Amino acid sequence: MATWNSRGLRGSGLEDLINATNEYYRQHGLALVQKIPTPITPVRFDKVNRRITDAYFEKDSTVDYIGVVQGIPVCFDAKESKTDTFSLRNIHDHQYRFMKNFEEQGGISFIVLHFTMRNDLYYMPFRQLTAFLDRVKDGHPNHVKYPELEDEFFLQPKSGALVPYLKGLETDLRMRDEEK
Repeated sequence: MATWNSRGLRGSGLEDLINATNEYYRQHGLALVQKIPTPITPVRFDKVNRRITDAYFEKDSTVDYIGVVQGIPVCFDAKESKTDTFSLRNIHDHQYRFMKNFEEQGGISFIVLHFTMRNDLYYMPFRQLTAFLDRVKDGHPNHVKYPELEDEFFLQPKSGALVPYLKGLETDLRMRDEEK
């Protein structure tokens, strides 16, 4: 069993931005996407501050977000990197398997990646994530460098949509159609 600690909150700044974006999309009838809470079991409480001080994860979580965009089922995870390199070790096997199964059922899976040093947002399509993970099996380092990413998947914040992942989804869907 994994122990809950503050390291699990590293992406909370990005998640706050995504949550605000999801609310904006909901209010405008564009999407209905929700944060999936990670199931924990509290073990110890700070009664004075009314906070959980120790807990354990009940089971592996799936992804951070799941929902529907104009009739298209979507799921995605939010990740952050403080450098120009994103470690693929941040994608856990159970998350990848869930995203793969989701794709096999006709949904769209992706990663929203925030390069905090540059303040750049990136939509990583599932097929790109798979390609990066596959090359690790061939001996490539277990990370992705910023220059390897495709320009068309960088996201530019707009008013209301602080993390405009619908633009990335639109590009992803267009590319999927072109591949057919």
